[in-house]
Amino acid sequence: MLGCFSGSAQKISYDVFVPIVKYISAGDAESLSAWFAPTLELSLPDKTNDCSRLQAKQIMKSFFKDYVPRSFTIRHQAGRENLKYAIGDLNAAGEHFDVTIFVSCPSGGRFTIQQLKIERR
Repeated sequence: MLGCFSGSAQKISYDVFVPIVKYISAGDAESLSAWFAPTLELSLPDKTNDCSRLQAKQIMKSFFKDYVPRSFTIRHQAGRENLKYAIGDLNAAGEHFDVTIFVSCPSGGRFTIQQLKIERR
């Protein structure tokens, strides 16, 4: 995973979300969970939880089982050097969802997902 301050801000923004998009598109909760912070806020259509990385991984496995992704694309991203967010469109199991991802990076650390929000359109 990328360190926070290597390269230009544009490159960091691009690099941070590329693997995350790949894992959401594939419904790969195992690989996605490697990007989760030790605790994070996970918000799905039927629940919102502050949970551990392991709990979030299990919740996402269940979500991807019920809603198999067909496509996921980022439509907007912004932020600063150590705090970024992206908003995307998820097409899964014939339904459409808005996905918001907040990542942050403590000084000297690496980017992790602090909040993942999936809302039905």
